[in-house]
Amino acid sequence: MCTNIVYEWLKTLQLPQYAESFVDNGYDDLEVCKQIGDPDLDAIGVAVPHHRRRIHEAVRRLKEADERA
Repeated sequence: MCTNIVYEWLKTLQLPQYAESFVDNGYDDLEVCKQIGDPDLDAIGVAVPHHRRRIHEAVRRLKEADERA
């Protein structure tokens, strides 16, 4: 299993099972993860609607943190 910032981020979302797929699809840092949309989640294999919402919400929070910084 990959241990990096994306894994830690997904772990805080209680979605660590997607970490390997994220990295395999090029989402290996949070800057790249901020660009995730529905087609990306399809490619990664996130099919559960609740998981998709959780990731979208977390991406929104990452973007908001950038705007405040």
